[in-house]
Amino acid sequence: MKALVVIPARNESASIAEVVERALQYADVSVTDDGSTDDMPRILEGLAEKSARGLYAHRLHVIRHERSTHIPRAVQDGLCYGVEQGYDSFITMDAGLSHDPDAIPLFLQEDPGYDVIIGSRKKVAGVPLYRRVISRLAALVVNYALSASWTGIRRPFLRDVTSGFRRYSARAAQILCSSALASRAFDFHMEALALSLRQGCRCKEIPIEYVFTGSSFNMKVLRLGISFGWQLIRSKGATS
Repeated sequence: MKALVVIPARNESASIAEVVERALQYADVSVTDDGSTDDMPRILEGLAEKSARGLYAHRLHVIRHERSTHIPRAVQDGLCYGVEQGYDSFITMDAGLSHDPDAIPLFLQEDPGYDVIIGSRKKVAGVPLYRRVISRLAALVVNYALSASWTGIRRPFLRDVTSGFRRYSARAAQILCSSALASRAFDFHMEALALSLRQGCRCKEIPIEYVFTGSSFNMKVLRLGISFGWQLIRSKGATS
């Protein structure tokens, strides 16, 4: 498969070079610089120059947002670039080394018949208890919203609906590119599942290791997630 790694990033100057260079060992890379105010734009410019000189064989693409548009738009722009370029497979991942770039082959070797493959955080390090609780509650909400049952949750049950380490097929990427996103932050991962699965996409989970390296998660993001979860429940039964 012709694969593209999509990395949304903002103010990740400490880790972006390592993430990009390690990801390039396995696939082409598109980084969306979402209005960074640190040295990340300069670092990405240097990596792009290496690409232009042939060190990466023009396999790195950088999208620059002058102002922050948040995770949904940053990921969507990377996916849309890949769709336009004819990629078959898309892997989204974090820019802060929470996701191990060396796990990319795990996604690439999975059955291409699945449209969404979630890297389920089976083994974690340093994740605060409140984050684990929120992730579990989000899973309950999303599974109920996507279940055909009005009285409970029927299998298959998705364990980690907020993980951003995923593989999308070209079909799923096209769905996300053509959708007007309602999410504003980490709730994008919930919305992406709803948009894909409600249009018949097939999904599975694979275990990954996750290292907590800090987060922009705050009360505003939590409120947005709760609000979006309620929207999902209200739209239960929708197919598009």
